[in-house]
Amino acid sequence: MDTFQIVKKPLHTEKSVTDRDRNNSYHFEVDRKANKIQIKEAIEKLFKVKVLGVRTVMRRGKSRRTRYGPTKGHIWKKAIVTLAEGNAIDLGY
Repeated sequence: MDTFQIVKKPLHTEKSVTDRDRNNSYHFEVDRKANKIQIKEAIEKLFKVKVLGVRTVMRRGKSRRTRYGPTKGHIWKKAIVTLAEGNAIDLGY
């Protein structure tokens, strides 16, 4: 799998900003089929940093009501990447 296909986008939420400041951890939306080793290698290659650990979470889509009946959002994978001390990723915010 290609590096650019594994990491889809960084997540910018209140929890991710707090986690970045306190624990030097960054949150990313990643491909559902990617494992922790592939995610670690992709982050190290893309951002030129040292990754200490990767935690992953499968996020279920929210149920919504439409006029055609109930629907479900897409399922996606979230990766929480912890970096070594002194490393940082500049995401532009």
